[in-house]
Amino acid sequence: MAGVDFVDVRKSFGAFPVIKGVDIEIEDGEFVILVGPSGCGKSTLLRMLAGLENITAGEIRIGDRVVNTLPPKERDIAMVFQNYALYPHMTVAANMAFSLMLAGSQKSEIDSRVARAADILGLSKLLDRYPRQLSGGQRQRVAMGRAIVRDPQVFLFDEPLSNLDAKLRVAMRSEIKELHQRLKTTTVYVTHDQIEAMTMADKIVVMHDGIVEQIGAPLDLYDNPANLFVAGFIGSPAMTMISGRLDPEDAHAFVTADGTRLPVARPAAAARGKDLVYGLRPEYIALDAAGLAAEVVVIEPTGYETQLVVKLGGAEVTCVFRERVTVRPGETIRIAIDANHVHLFDAETGVRLVD
Repeated sequence: MAGVDFVDVRKSFGAFPVIKGVDIEIEDGEFVILVGPSGCGKSTLLRMLAGLENITAGEIRIGDRVVNTLPPKERDIAMVFQNYALYPHMTVAANMAFSLMLAGSQKSEIDSRVARAADILGLSKLLDRYPRQLSGGQRQRVAMGRAIVRDPQVFLFDEPLSNLDAKLRVAMRSEIKELHQRLKTTTVYVTHDQIEAMTMADKIVVMHDGIVEQIGAPLDLYDNPANLFVAGFIGSPAMTMISGRLDPEDAHAFVTADGTRLPVARPAAAARGKDLVYGLRPEYIALDAAGLAAEVVVIEPTGYETQLVVKLGGAEVTCVFRERVTVRPGETIRIAIDANHVHLFDAETGVRLVD
């Protein structure tokens, strides 16, 4: 196994830059997820690591080797694609063994590696089947098995769950995470789904417009977003954001455009006198008969919790309640905000202001 380093990596298509100086350090054995909206550059970065795209500038290292100019077959990586890329005329066993056959491995070694991978992935009884005879989840496991048999230094996953239905995606998330915990192989995984990133990664790299916005453990990014983009992208339901300023006479009060006063526990000195954005996660709002009045806009019961969208401070605020809430749109409820979990962002730069 080996770590992976991106050092000031850049990529341009003609005069158009798509990767604008990326630095990422991935430790040996880490499960790192590159996440961001479509067009942010995450798949391009993965393809450069795989050797499927040339880099314009910078260095990519796998272990101690700079691999900028190495062809894919010499990088000791294995990639799992979104569309599985299985050979339809080959059995499961033949699909898994194909790369070893091309490498000229001995039949005994091929059979041993295929059997081991099939056992890990629960495919032992399916080795004689063809891809058309498999479910979507089984096909994805075959694609993963084809990667495992190569025993690479690094696994690369390019949105592998996008073609699966919601229930199967949840199951496959657990399978991939369990596989990593068993094999301990360095893994770089690309997705646009922040739920996948939060539930699977040791470390998340949030990308936007060709740059890295923030790197950190999932809960670190959730609790301490560096800026408005990360705050809005990480978390479901998303963080509510309300424009306004601190009260010049009371820094513990945030005043919205319509005059609503919202609590702030730890006002940052840098926030005084600036246009701000008040950030609040839905779970830090509670029903309180003595709280702020808010008009109910949308009610979304999910069973174990109820999501409400309410109007407050001139904005729509998402709340999540574990208790059953019997209200209708247009009615008024009263809510209390946990000021200890409020974030203040500079409205001009988008940067979170820390006390």
